[in-house]
Amino acid sequence: MALSDGLKALQERLGHDFTDQVLLERAVTHRSFSADHNERLEFLGDSVLNLSVAHWLFEKLNDQTEGDLSRVRANLVKQDTLFQLAFDLELSTVLRLGEGELRSGGQKRPSILADALEALIGAVYLDAGYPAAQALVLRLFKNVAVNPQMQAASKDPKTELQEWLQGRKLQLPLYTVVATRGAAHKQMFEVACDIREMGLSQLGLGTSRRAGEQSAAAAMLEILKVKAY
Repeated sequence: MALSDGLKALQERLGHDFTDQVLLERAVTHRSFSADHNERLEFLGDSVLNLSVAHWLFEKLNDQTEGDLSRVRANLVKQDTLFQLAFDLELSTVLRLGEGELRSGGQKRPSILADALEALIGAVYLDAGYPAAQALVLRLFKNVAVNPQMQAASKDPKTELQEWLQGRKLQLPLYTVVATRGAAHKQMFEVACDIREMGLSQLGLGTSRRAGEQSAAAAMLEILKVKAY
């Protein structure tokens, strides 16, 4: 396939030439545009991103505790940070969105841009393996400041729940999209948060999978606090 000029330029900004160019095209395709969209790549890229950032921080902050590293990582992989990185990549110029999403400003929506960036990381991982994906993550974050003050940043519900479980030697929660509602350009995601060891499950609702997970995690934390586990 022949890449558009925009995708060729994106490859240059990423510092990676795709062997399988279909992966690149899929990574910038929103579900409102096509059934062959980027959500599975986003799922994969989220894990690769977290591992790459964790490895980077493990080496960079070698005097910090597990809890400190978790909080710094949460600051680095949160939606606001990923949105800024996607903006710097000019990712909005190559996103493939449906007409309704375009009309509603989807090209500038932080959740869509952050998700597309994770999809690109997942695409690079499939195209060339973990070392190439890790190298991409390091290039993306090379100008992002990492400092002790980040440790005091407020924790999002997913991070707080993860730390609560880790502190009690329990397995991490499982998040599952159980339903989507509304038109493609204005969807709501219903997400379940399950702690199987405790037999607990809570639902959350958000305008993106990520927001739904945060909502479900917040609901789970409320249950845990009320029951004083």
